[in-house]
Amino acid sequence: MRRAAVTVTALVAGLAVTIAATGWLYVVQPRHALPGPAIGDSLPLDELSRRSAVPLLVFVAVWAVAALLLGLIARAARIERLTAALLLAAGVGAWSYLTAGVSILVVRQIPAHDAFHVAAQIRADYVPALLAGLAGALLGVSRGNGRSRAPLLLSVAVAAAGALGVLDGILPSHGQSLLQTLAPGAVHPLTNALVAPLGLALILAARGLARGRRRAWQLAVALVATAAALHVFEGYPASAVVTALITLCLVARRRDFEHPGDPAVRPRLVLRAALLAAVIYVYGAAALWVNRLMADQPFSPRFSLNETSRALVGLNLRGSAHLTGDFGAWFPVSVLLLGIAAAGWLLVSWVAPWRYLHRQEVEERALARALVQVWGADTLAPFVLRADKSYFFSEDERAFVAYRVVGGVAIVSGDPVGPPAELDALVGRFIAFARERDWRVAILGASEGFLDLYRGYGLFALYHGDEAVVEVASFSLEGRPIRKVRQSVHRLQSAGYTAEVLHPKAIGPALRAELEAIATEWRGTEPERGFVMALDAFFRLEDEDAVFAIGRDADGRPRGFLHFAVSPAGSALSLSAMPRHRTTPNGFNEWLVCETVAWARTRGFEKVSLNFAPFAALLAPGAELSGLQKVERQALLALKGRFQLDNLLAFNRKFFPRWQRRFVVVERRRDLPRVGIAALAAESYLPFTGKR
Repeated sequence: MRRAAVTVTALVAGLAVTIAATGWLYVVQPRHALPGPAIGDSLPLDELSRRSAVPLLVFVAVWAVAALLLGLIARAARIERLTAALLLAAGVGAWSYLTAGVSILVVRQIPAHDAFHVAAQIRADYVPALLAGLAGALLGVSRGNGRSRAPLLLSVAVAAAGALGVLDGILPSHGQSLLQTLAPGAVHPLTNALVAPLGLALILAARGLARGRRRAWQLAVALVATAAALHVFEGYPASAVVTALITLCLVARRRDFEHPGDPAVRPRLVLRAALLAAVIYVYGAAALWVNRLMADQPFSPRFSLNETSRALVGLNLRGSAHLTGDFGAWFPVSVLLLGIAAAGWLLVSWVAPWRYLHRQEVEERALARALVQVWGADTLAPFVLRADKSYFFSEDERAFVAYRVVGGVAIVSGDPVGPPAELDALVGRFIAFARERDWRVAILGASEGFLDLYRGYGLFALYHGDEAVVEVASFSLEGRPIRKVRQSVHRLQSAGYTAEVLHPKAIGPALRAELEAIATEWRGTEPERGFVMALDAFFRLEDEDAVFAIGRDADGRPRGFLHFAVSPAGSALSLSAMPRHRTTPNGFNEWLVCETVAWARTRGFEKVSLNFAPFAALLAPGAELSGLQKVERQALLALKGRFQLDNLLAFNRKFFPRWQRRFVVVERRRDLPRVGIAALAAESYLPFTGKR
């Protein structure tokens, strides 16, 4: 009952204010002319005495006061901002339209249909509605409702408006384009030139709106509000209503766009804007000096500055009064195009996501290494110590994630490292950190045990493949199934090959040079692969953090090696690379794996992690697959020459390992194509890597 009483009271008070505002216009009508334009048909009942127009200043002032009172009433009634904006705009608009229509019907004595059709064209009907709606959007009550869909919906609306503008500019099918109707006749040539660029600007803003970016919201409000105002004053009601509603929705939902832009971009933009302005004015001066005979006055810096400035703002699109010939026709257009291009570049920089600058301080690396040694139980944990990753620590620096941003995607390498009690809050802080910078979040190599944590933050997991883990205690070369590996071991031993396992600190300069030469020969012209499941340098980990299993021929020369990262917390060795000479006998790597497992058993290690096999469940021989999975299998097999997918699976299966499933975790399913490209780039399968 109390809520109903408040609602009724608010409706009555709002109606009283609206009716009173109409009367105020008659009371405050000035006796002397005021500067500025007038709003026609503001007082329809005074049409017979030709006093229906009200000065713009008076009209806006009266309705601004009324809108303020209406906004305060909506706030007192605890009406949500968007609801208040739409209700006040619709209510005041309907009142203005109704009173105008009835007044015209009475004064002009014309059919009701014609009277209300004329009322729909009156500008004075729209300004009060816009002001009232704006007051409701600003003064209404803000209510948080969790993760809102408003940014996505508004981005679609803004993008649609921008797309219509682009189509109007590129494919005009009638005498006037959309933006041509937005501006007074004196600047129609300029609006024609700006149709497509402004449409593209709206589309650009829409992309940022979907991610809740504040700067994109500012840009969208400025563009759409300008369009709405021009529609009103040019008398295009349908377009005015649509653009006004979008503007009101944007203002009402402003709390949904709180992600700030990169603060470091401001000084760069100032410098860039100064540089672009200098380039444009130098171009203008040079062009005018070369074509000075086409001017009706001598060349001077002032003349150059004036002509270039007028061309830059589009005032000379129909030609300059001081320039003749073809030059007078193309010079203003060329300067305007340069200005549009410069503005577009600055605009893209202004609303772009935060720029990622890779950094890894000595203190951060030391802290990450210490945490990996204590808490890095996962076999992928040592690989976070690559030099091309940045670290995001928990507030007390007891846990961290390793990541790199590629193409706007923050790629996290494996699971977070640290005490289990710290990891939930750490993941939440990192997701907020990335979203604030408009980065997508993707976790590569996620283990199955962390999926519930990721799902708790609304992330989506996709099966990626299986990691082959050899259990040291149970591994044996006995039995028929493993006979091929056993034969490889016997063949290498009969040929006089020997193996030794060394920590980096035990490798002298001469042996180090030999190992690096083997790796260089093996890699050839290909870049160093890996990001999540490999190290970027063989001697990145020192002391006891890595081991080299080196295979020597009968003459004692190194012929190849396996490089493992050590995970003390997980009691594991994780294979990073296995380069060798091309002339080594078949089974060389299998033999070295067996030698490493034997060494690991004597040192108390529990497991040896081999290669990760992407999509192993789809590529496994004899696997029962659905129709879609069969198609996926064929597509993956087509890529085997590039990515060696089935070769890795076949190698791993020889050792009868325990398969550990790995996943790709993303924010939304629609992010998968973008994440896939970023992941391939991070793994150095694409030209760009995001390293800076």
